[in-house]
Amino acid sequence: MDKIDEIKINDLRALCRDDKIKFTLHALKRIRERKISSDKIIDAILSGEIIEQYQNDKYFPSCLIFNNNYNEPIHVVSGIGSGKVYIITAYNPTLNEWESDFKIRKENK
Repeated sequence: MDKIDEIKINDLRALCRDDKIKFTLHALKRIRERKISSDKIIDAILSGEIIEQYQNDKYFPSCLIFNNNYNEPIHVVSGIGSGKVYIITAYNPTLNEWESDFKIRKENK
């Protein structure tokens, strides 16, 4: 099986700028529950950084993006498929699972 290339942040940003964004039903449900605006999610992609890659995700490769533009850290899981950015979910990470920079997962103890 061929290795799938990692997602590049500039590819995600280009698709966002071209308004080629699709929110999954799961994402829409979760962001409503978590009171995260679509503007914050798009901003996270446009100015955040990829902190994890999921090359073998269910439907297409995806990644975890971190941003802290609003002094409130946000994680966005998104992928690229069929010429679109798919927003899979978004949440505000907690110190229970993440180190203080919210970029490194804590090890299970």
